[in-house]
Amino acid sequence: MTTAMTTAERRGYQQICGDNGLMMVVAADQRGGMRKVLADTPEAQAAIDEPTLGVVKSAIVRHLANKASCILLDPVCAVPAVVDDGTLARDTGLLVGLDASGWDTDAQGYRISKLVPGITARRVRELGGTGAKLMVYLRPDTPEANDTNIAIIRDCIADFAAEDLLLVVEILTYQLEGESDDAYRAAFPGLIVESARISVDHGAKVLKLPYPGTAEACAEITAICGDIPWAVLSAGVDHETFIGQVETAMDNGASGVIAGRALWKDCISLDAEVRADRLERIASDRLRQIQTVLDRHAAAG
Repeated sequence: MTTAMTTAERRGYQQICGDNGLMMVVAADQRGGMRKVLADTPEAQAAIDEPTLGVVKSAIVRHLANKASCILLDPVCAVPAVVDDGTLARDTGLLVGLDASGWDTDAQGYRISKLVPGITARRVRELGGTGAKLMVYLRPDTPEANDTNIAIIRDCIADFAAEDLLLVVEILTYQLEGESDDAYRAAFPGLIVESARISVDHGAKVLKLPYPGTAEACAEITAICGDIPWAVLSAGVDHETFIGQVETAMDNGASGVIAGRALWKDCISLDAEVRADRLERIASDRLRQIQTVLDRHAAAG
């Protein structure tokens, strides 16, 4: 299976990268995770409707992501509104998230990824997307956990190939029922490495991966990927921790960053003035710090 980008995919990839050729994507496609940041109790979180989330996401675009090379948004709350109302800057790429909020579980308790109904490659193009992002859960050490999710990867890659549109494949892993914290922590680097291998084997052309825990695991991912670029995600860690992870990932072959909560989790609010101020000051400064790391690696490379 070829993993070389087509001309159209390469153009899309170029548009989600900065002038330095590296991905600097602000992720704001979260729904449940964003509600948890905005409100403390389940009742208050449930009261935050999709239009309200759309307003918050629009502010993230206006005050933060327009300073980056790309924004990742969901098709439920945020697009096409940010395109139609002119909020999204013309030089900022747009990735549309295919995954629905949360996950299903099968009879064995394994996670089954969920997609937003009706969001095909053709629909992503209609929404103004530069490309899309698919997230699935894998446990490479437990083959029976993965059949449905690997089928989702395969089907989405085929759909986007038919439309000749860029697709970023994101892999997350998870703790199995009865698995101890220590056992999961020890397994984690290998799980991410092998998830990258599965994705590449099924034709992924750009990857979004959690920081795998070690420099060695980053280097192993890069070796598996070859010419396939991979970006490190923030997984909600604090900014100082994430900067260190970005440094290590970039030192070992990563091609950029797709970061959400590490940038904005303490900067969004249901109060518009507070939200705008914190996104402009705090989140934007964090973004500049990450961009500085990327610029330095681009210059050294």
